[in-house]
Amino acid sequence: MRIRDLLYETFTAISANRVRSLLTVLGIVIGIGAVIAITSLIDGMKMQLVSQLGLNMSRMVSITCWPPGNQPLDEADIEKIGQDLASDYEFVTGYTYTGSPASSTTADVDMLQVTACRPEYFTGMGITAERGRLFSADEVEDGGMVVVLGGSSVKNLFGSPDADAVGQTVRIGNDRYTVIGTVADAMGYQDNPLAYLPTTTATTRLIGQQVGSYWDIIGFAHEGMDMYAVAADTDSYLRTRYEIGEADPNGGGNSDEGFVDVRTAQEAIDQLDQTMASFRMLALAVASVSLLVGGIGIMNMMLTNVTERIREIGLRKALGARSADVTKQFLLESVLLCLVGGVFGIAAGYGGAWALAGVAGGALGYDNLVPIVSPEAVAIATGICVGIGVLFGWYPARRAARLDPVESLRYQ
Repeated sequence: MRIRDLLYETFTAISANRVRSLLTVLGIVIGIGAVIAITSLIDGMKMQLVSQLGLNMSRMVSITCWPPGNQPLDEADIEKIGQDLASDYEFVTGYTYTGSPASSTTADVDMLQVTACRPEYFTGMGITAERGRLFSADEVEDGGMVVVLGGSSVKNLFGSPDADAVGQTVRIGNDRYTVIGTVADAMGYQDNPLAYLPTTTATTRLIGQQVGSYWDIIGFAHEGMDMYAVAADTDSYLRTRYEIGEADPNGGGNSDEGFVDVRTAQEAIDQLDQTMASFRMLALAVASVSLLVGGIGIMNMMLTNVTERIREIGLRKALGARSADVTKQFLLESVLLCLVGGVFGIAAGYGGAWALAGVAGGALGYDNLVPIVSPEAVAIATGICVGIGVLFGWYPARRAARLDPVESLRYQ
């Protein structure tokens, strides 16, 4: 039998019972839809997170080092670390932070989270100015009375995140600062007003500690470095330099004996991948139940079709059709039914992913969470449909192929 004739007869057989066919593939639609919805939502969340982290963040190493005696590192320590680990890092810089009430001419903020840093901090954290500019190295050295505000700070101090705050004056603590730029809020800090001050200004006027005393450090690795190796080198170097013992396996730390913690953004991305993989496996497990039910429905319908078409099968075989032709015909019907269910499932899954994205985006604080239907997910869904069609259509097809033509023609 020619392929064209086989396809024509398959379409004719399926269209003869459209309603029953659509109801039969409902399980396939739900199963494939669930797979597409969950995987596209997870891929969209991952893309959103990686986009927020930015390329620079993948090269950033967060370093916490408490030498024995519980004394913060100073500028000389930071410079020495940068020199000794120059093969790993483009630069190493320290930062510290505090909180303070703040006010503008229009509103007050009870607690503004202030980060005292140098310009290198912005590069390492992937922070760029949305309006205005970031402060310069000269402004740090001169103790400039300038501030860079986060988006939530602009909203709280000037009434709207779109307000033009550049050039305005805000009071932080007992001093007034000129806003020279605004930046997007850091991930997870959309509800916390943030501000960035030159480290010399913040430590002398706001924090009240010696300039250049840091508990926290960031390193910006050279491009193309193995971030896990960089983190391991840094951890080993700091423990040797400051005579700090190995890390507590329980995750704790004793400040009297020193403490070192080195983390990379790559670890966060890898952990996210593992978490997303777990969610994906859970979704596939749930969807497989629906697919199993759908496959059983396909088999049941195909067995019914064989019973209803016994005389037709007998007539075909009497006219010369081989058992292989009958097998192909019923197998193709089964596979085609599953593929139709898969097409509806992909469409339903994509629509469901947008609905879930709206709910998840609101709950997680993602403003523009866009689900992503990858070609791999569509290819896998298509393969699953073909597999189910073959698996659950094989027995009905073979049963039809083994019918005796004489007995089939006598069947009432």
